[in-house]
Amino acid sequence: MQENLGLAKKMTPYAYILSAVITLVVFGMRSFKIPVEEPLSFLPPFHSAVNAITGVVLIIALYFIKKKNIRAHKNMIMLAMGLSLIFLVSYVCYHLTTEETKYCFDGSIRYVYFFLLITHIVSAAVIFPFILFTFIRGFTYQVEKHKKMARWVFPVWLYVCITGPICYLMLEPCYS
Repeated sequence: MQENLGLAKKMTPYAYILSAVITLVVFGMRSFKIPVEEPLSFLPPFHSAVNAITGVVLIIALYFIKKKNIRAHKNMIMLAMGLSLIFLVSYVCYHLTTEETKYCFDGSIRYVYFFLLITHIVSAAVIFPFILFTFIRGFTYQVEKHKKMARWVFPVWLYVCITGPICYLMLEPCYS
């Protein structure tokens, strides 16, 4: 396929806008809560599962591209993007309606938890727009630019997918 720079040019402003909106929403979630009759307490394990599945899908996508199976790679990346969208919408709904759960353990495990949590949150916030731009470059067949970005975007995205479930498992005993 040939590069589609026109499509990339059209998609890029939307990626910037989406990145800004998502960043504002995620950071704004802590400022206000929407009251609901039924708590959404079933969502944290769902978030953990979606994150873990996304990580597996990313590894499969890497496998396919290493085997030069571009179609399968593209399908896996589309699946990872879809799963990430489901995660993001669900995550925002949960945090807009539910009070924050505090970590309930003391000792050195507390430092491990907060290290993982902080690096997870910072990595997720930083990598989000780069995932979009890497996707746009791949989707519009800017192969060399896509590869160059994907080499460092992929491991950070995978780190976020792995540390999310780990943080959940460490926090799970603290849910009331």
